[in-house]
Amino acid sequence: MAALDLFGRRWSLRILWELRAGPLGFRPLQKRCDDMSSSVMRQRLTELLDAQVIHQLPDSRYELTPLGQEARHALNPLARWAERWAATIDPQGADHIDDQSASRVSHPDTVGDGAPERGSAD
Repeated sequence: MAALDLFGRRWSLRILWELRAGPLGFRPLQKRCDDMSSSVMRQRLTELLDAQVIHQLPDSRYELTPLGQEARHALNPLARWAERWAATIDPQGADHIDDQSASRVSHPDTVGDGAPERGSAD
């Protein structure tokens, strides 16, 4: 339940996704996360650091830990299901999404798109 709570927080999965290819500093990570607010970014990074899913390098960049890599891989089935679900509920929308983000479609381990959650105040 703790993992579901952590990963269910807005932007947490997006941060994991953006760190999939390697370390990023605060500002580059923030830019890749659609310029989320600095305060939310700091909060999520702190939570992910405390959970040992990411760690901070001596040069201040962030990267996934082995646990973070495991979590990303464990979410692969959910990401594949989400792609099928999106295609089922909106076939034209899924094609449009695929065109915009081919890397997400070609990498079934993608998770989180940073889109606002309904009812979220973050």
